[in-house]
Amino acid sequence: MAKQQPLRVALVGAGAISQTHCAALKQTSLAHLVAVCDINAKAAHSLAESTGVSAYESLDKLIRCVDFEAAIVSTPPNTHPEICCELLERGIHVLCEKPVAVSLELARKMFHVSQATGAKLTMASKFRHVDDVRAAKSMIDSGMVGEVVLLENMFTANVDMRNRWNSNPEISGGGVLIDNGTHSVDIMRYLLGPLAELQVIEGKRLQTPMVEDTVKIFLRSADGVLGDIDLSWSINKGQPAYINLYGSEGTIMVGWKESKFRRAKDKDWTIFGHGYDKIQAFRDQIENFVLGIHVIADFLVSPADALASVEVIETAYEALRDSRWHTIGGRETRAAVPV
Repeated sequence: MAKQQPLRVALVGAGAISQTHCAALKQTSLAHLVAVCDINAKAAHSLAESTGVSAYESLDKLIRCVDFEAAIVSTPPNTHPEICCELLERGIHVLCEKPVAVSLELARKMFHVSQATGAKLTMASKFRHVDDVRAAKSMIDSGMVGEVVLLENMFTANVDMRNRWNSNPEISGGGVLIDNGTHSVDIMRYLLGPLAELQVIEGKRLQTPMVEDTVKIFLRSADGVLGDIDLSWSINKGQPAYINLYGSEGTIMVGWKESKFRRAKDKDWTIFGHGYDKIQAFRDQIENFVLGIHVIADFLVSPADALASVEVIETAYEALRDSRWHTIGGRETRAAVPV
């Protein structure tokens, strides 16, 4: 088999997260950056200059002037449907930052365009690509910790979000629940499978009256496993692990600096990972995107996974509004794109 040429990739969006995408692209031989596009001319030219590629201030001009096969879309969520559909309709494959859309209806339209054109679309969900998270999933699947009973996840930090688009619901779709929570529900689905029901409770709003900045999510998987998620932009719980999984025969802790497990019969903890490596996760995410385009491997985030993440967040906001448990079971199946 002839060796594939590196995939020609354009970066649409030159915000903070784009810096990480650029660093990850430098670490892979499967793809290389050919252009940067952003309506903010200063941001576009600054990032393009630092990476040695050309800059464009409109998507239309990028498409007309540059020969590229795929795009990484890292613009604010409310712009994802229009940008991604324009690219997909031109036959350009898309890796879209999470959340793929701010509503299930819009997300479904995006994947239907992908299906109709044959251009592939997947959602960026970095934690699925973290080495320690994948190792934890292998341990769970092997039965090493027995029956899983409870999964905890926490993403809490003191971050001033008042003047960022993430806290403008017209742009982001909400607050910390859709922003950080999209990562959380995808982690839960990755490790536990489909989710059945959830409840959401909001804490004090310390930063903005427009959106939630601290929430707690309780959920139950289709297999009956309990989930507990803490999300906040306004407190830092200072915990060494962001995932704690408790099984009938042991515990797994996935941490920022190290990850470890201890079975019921073990006296001591066993370290199995060196923590969260952001560049590694983004690099592996890009490589999975390339291999999926070439049909060498399946996307780690399938269309059904991306749609389900949007649906779970939609359901979470419904639960937040009326302060009761909401059922998810069955909704994920209806959300799937026909194949």
